[in-house]
Amino acid sequence: MSITEISPREARERQSRGAILVDVREEHERAPGMAEAAQGVARAALESDPQAYLPRRDAEILLICQSGRRSAQAAQALLAQGYTRVASVDGGTSRWVADGLPMTEPQDGFDHDFHDRYSRHLRLPEIGIDGQKKLETSRMLLVGAGGLGSPAAFYLAAAGVGTIRLADDDVVDRSNLQRQILHTEARIGIAKVESAAATLSALNPRTVIEAVAERITSDNVERLLEGVDVVIDGADNFPVRYLLNDACVKLGKPLVYGAVHRFEGQASVFDAGRHRGAAPCYRCLFPEPPPPEAAPNCSEAGVLGVLPGVIGMLQATEAIKLVLGIGEPLRGRLLHFDALAMRFRETRLSPDPDCVVCAPGRTFPGYIDYAAFCSGG
Repeated sequence: MSITEISPREARERQSRGAILVDVREEHERAPGMAEAAQGVARAALESDPQAYLPRRDAEILLICQSGRRSAQAAQALLAQGYTRVASVDGGTSRWVADGLPMTEPQDGFDHDFHDRYSRHLRLPEIGIDGQKKLETSRMLLVGAGGLGSPAAFYLAAAGVGTIRLADDDVVDRSNLQRQILHTEARIGIAKVESAAATLSALNPRTVIEAVAERITSDNVERLLEGVDVVIDGADNFPVRYLLNDACVKLGKPLVYGAVHRFEGQASVFDAGRHRGAAPCYRCLFPEPPPPEAAPNCSEAGVLGVLPGVIGMLQATEAIKLVLGIGEPLRGRLLHFDALAMRFRETRLSPDPDCVVCAPGRTFPGYIDYAAFCSGG
């Protein structure tokens, strides 16, 4: 069925003679303004129940979007449903503006930076304006501003997470630059959290960076977790991993886990604090830490520079999903990545009914000397 396309000027003229102009863009796209006197109805809503908005099938209806593509598709759908006088505005709102035709004022409180910066998120029905605002009010704790923390923080800030609390007591070293992309040559010797804050604030000034130049311990862990929605483990040692796990179980915080070794990495979500008996914690996977000689750190064993980037981005993805409540998180699943084979595989994880920390009904046993526990002492 052939679609009639008309210019914006012709649409304006027909509108003045009684034609109904309908802007079929999404709400967030119409917020900066739309063709004057147009009726705003998202394409999906219009096509699913056109009579709710256009009760007369013989009325002259003009459809407009941003460029003319969606309005032409919507016009086709209306013709198929019995509307007889339908046209699409060629070039859409972009051409309407270029031709100098009148537009409505932006909605009250319209935030140009918000809509421009997050426009690609706003187009996703799973996120939209409400989801983006949820991200902007979210708070995350990221432990470690190194190999895993760098890509995770980059993408969380870019995505619009409102507050990132970044904890790390280390300083930038030249050997870090092969993988820790938050930092630069000029910042060697300064605190990693200070370097990270400068990079992230330059990327997205809307994101608040709380730089905490402290090593996480049993004494400060609950203070660092206070008020956050998600905890991201970017640490490189077992004592911190066990400490974070125990605190997250106690306080009911989801923990996004990541680890790298040479050419391989792992990621998971440990959420036993909110799902006792249904989701495992880190101790369910590793009741006892491996001996130190079996788990050398990056400085001892080396690591492919891009590997933390892959795992850190997976962690950022899981953190965003948890805040938005979309998709299926890696809860109860351990994702393995082999960079040399370029292969992912998955291991199912079950909660340990006898776990010393997360077993249903078990009282929190208290924090321990994690360094001694992980050294076999």
